[in-house]
Amino acid sequence: MLDHIFLSVSDVQRSVDFYTAALAPLGIAHQHDYDGKDGPPGHPDLKGFGARGRVFFWLRQGPVEGRAVHVGFVGDGMAAVDAAYAAAMAAGASDNGAPGARLHYDPRYYAAGVLDPDGYSLEFVYKSWQHQ
Repeated sequence: MLDHIFLSVSDVQRSVDFYTAALAPLGIAHQHDYDGKDGPPGHPDLKGFGARGRVFFWLRQGPVEGRAVHVGFVGDGMAAVDAAYAAAMAAGASDNGAPGARLHYDPRYYAAGVLDPDGYSLEFVYKSWQHQ
């Protein structure tokens, strides 16, 4: 299980705005800003997103290689996946797979995919067998 991930972005404010909109339907919000000078030498400034008392998704200014990252965000149902996809598209994402069953994985694997403004692959996922 992952505790956190740092994602380098080309424009921090644009990405904060995008992720604030795209992740809201999943209950994930921009929750914390970390000033890098409070950490060890060279620590980046961070913009943290999370839910239920945990901050686990962090943005930092840096070089971007969009194809290098794929992040899956959990939705609590198919409607949450649909809403996150719609919110991401409205916030400027590119389509990378409309909402629907991903039969090549499992008939109960429901997901939608987008590319964020830097080209990172995001997937909004509901796996019914993991929500029982």
